Amino acid sequence: MSTEGGNKAVIAALLANTGIAITKFIAFLLTGFSSMLAESIHSLADSGNQVLLLVGGKRSQREATEEHPFGFGRERYIYAFVVSIVLFSVGGLFALYEAYHKWHEIHEGHDAGLDSTWRLVPLVVLGIAIVLESLSFRTAIVEGNKVRGAQSWWSFIRRAKSPELPVILLEDFAALIGLVAAFLAVSLSLLTDNAYFDVVGTGFIGVLLIVVAIVLAIEVKSLLIGESASKDAIGRMRSAIESTSGVTQIIHMKTLHIAPEELLVAVKIGIEADATGAGIAEVIDAAERNVRAAEPMAQQVYVEPDVYRADHVPDARPTPPSAPSH
Repeated sequence: MSTEGGNKAVIAALLANTGIAITKFIAFLLTGFSSMLAESIHSLADSGNQVLLLVGGKRSQREATEEHPFGFGRERYIYAFVVSIVLFSVGGLFALYEAYHKWHEIHEGHDAGLDSTWRLVPLVVLGIAIVLESLSFRTAIVEGNKVRGAQSWWSFIRRAKSPELPVILLEDFAALIGLVAAFLAVSLSLLTDNAYFDVVGTGFIGVLLIVVAIVLAIEVKSLLIGESASKDAIGRMRSAIESTSGVTQIIHMKTLHIAPEELLVAVKIGIEADATGAGIAEVIDAAERNVRAAEPMAQQVYVEPDVYRADHVPDARPTPPSAPSH
């Protein structure tokens, strides 16, 4: 996935959400609608999340060090996981708390803000916010279409190795649904003079954000643990190795994304039993070149030669040392 495309969607979302958060909060101060407060905090959390994604992308570009020999590409996953935590806590849990707080105020007979001079302002703000959020969502869809191929959107979110576009897609989708819910809640509250609709809308926004945060956390957790290359990439690399002169077969191959656009490839190849040392070195070098030509993301390639024997029984692995006692 193109980092440039992901950053373009992130910046578009950041600009939209920053302006939306400010206008929503002003509308809340003027009217007291809890749906507006929940939505303003939601947009504020989204803005912070987009900053986190940009910071993660910048930090991931640092050069490898002796302590981190494979570089810092996974920082993009770390920051994306933090985004899910922020969305869950600052967005979802706060909205649920605000729904309870508003319900308690109404139950106690406090003014719900329905008679405010500015009571129609939230509808105007929400209408503008829906337009702006739609433009941000459209940018994410356009950038996503460039890289998702024939996959469905759900499959793209599940299998993407770069976190930025899936995060923005989920956030913008949740934001649009939340805005529509807030618009309906405020409209019904004004039409019926019943502020409990505002409470329901706020609670719905909280549940929505929690669900999206959980989905996002599950997907990013998989990337943090370490995912293999895509089936297409593995197929290309296997074909490249098998077509290398001197390789009799692939004994086994393992791949791991050490960054969204960087793969670690470890492969054991079969060679002829009578191959010379110089010949083995040539086969290894050729296999590495072919792998990188077939899959440019294969930046770290380790090839181990062996003579394949069908009756070979691998040695038992040594027992790992026990944890030190305290």
